[in-house]
This record gives sequence, C-alpha cells and structure tokens, in this order.
Amino acid sequence: MAYKEKGLLIVLSGPSGVGKGTVCRALRARGTNLAVSVSATTRKPRAGERDGVDYFFKTREQFEEMIAKNQLLEWAEYVGNYYGTPLEYVEKTLESGRDVLLEIEVQGAMKVKKNYPDGVFIFLVPPSLNELKKRITNRGTESEELIENRLSVAREELEMMKHYDYVIENDEVERACDRIEAVVVAEHCRRSRVIEKYKMLTEVDGR
Repeated sequence: MAYKEKGLLIVLSGPSGVGKGTVCRALRARGTNLAVSVSATTRKPRAGERDGVDYFFKTREQFEEMIAKNQLLEWAEYVGNYYGTPLEYVEKTLESGRDVLLEIEVQGAMKVKKNYPDGVFIFLVPPSLNELKKRITNRGTESEELIENRLSVAREELEMMKHYDYVIENDEVERACDRIEAVVVAEHCRRSRVIEKYKMLTEVDGR
C-alpha cells in the first residue's frame, strides 16, 4: 500500500495586534502549499475584510449553535467576542496531504494542543510592546480604553510563549513569512514524521 503523508497542522498565534492576519495574507499571496483556515468570529468586520475570506462573521446565536453541535476544533471568547475554528475543513484538508495554518488566539491554541499534540505551534511576537501599541492604535478601530485592555491581555499572552515550539518576531512581514516557511520545511523532515515512510520503503525492497 502506498504511503500517504498527512498534512501538518500549523498553529500561529500571538498577542492581538502583532500582525497575525497580515502575515497569513502575505503567505497566501506567495502561493505556498499552506491552506490558511478561515476562523469564525462574532466581532464586526473591519474595513476591507470579507466574509468567508478573512473570517466567517457570525452572530452570537449562530456561533453558539456551532459550539452546541461540536462543529469547532477550538473556540474562545476574547475581549467580548467569540473566535473559533470550523472543524470539518481542517480535517479534510489534512487528510488530503495539504498543510493547514490556523491563525488563532492563544486561548484557542492551547485547546488545539490538547487535541493535536503533533501540531506545530508558532508564537508571533512584536519587536516591542511600544511597537505593538502603535500597530493597534494605527488600526483606528479601537478606543483608548480598548487599546489599553488589549495591551494588558498581550502582556499575559506573552507569558504563554513557553508552550510553543517556535517564536518568530514580526519585525517585517516578508521576513516573518520566510521564517514560517523555513519552520514548515524543517518539520516535514522531522524524523518522527517520516520514519514510517522509509520503513515501508525498506520493506518493499526486501531488506
């Protein structure tokens, strides 16, 4: 029987405002083999965001129905809104052999780690907290109170870095993408992931 390698589940998270969405869009634009999973959320769309492309925008009632029907790989409530990952798309894509990139909050990432311990967990960090505040402020979508709330949460989230496999600084988007792609290549070569493939090759050769 031919060996079929499953795709890698790659989890990208980090504090709000670090640029997770921007990095994911840049990775998509490169035409890589990474399938970027689209999260569901109850927050309102920001300027330029499209339903089904950036997020699946849901009402609280719709989201809670997805929770009740176990249609989410993970979900969390963050700064007053729900965020979650639709399960069916992730499972089908991994089985097809494509890698799936999840851009999710830290809370959600810890839930995924329990269900997918073989996943690759990447923590995206800003060059500094001052730079993080500047990025959140430049969005122009949050009040000063909400900005300070996000920064307070960000400090707590940075403490979760110890639970991740890799830490990548988002000092410049293209460089961050280069580093993520390097991690993916390295993980595909990890002995524990490929040993079964080469065992089968030697069995076929009769040695």
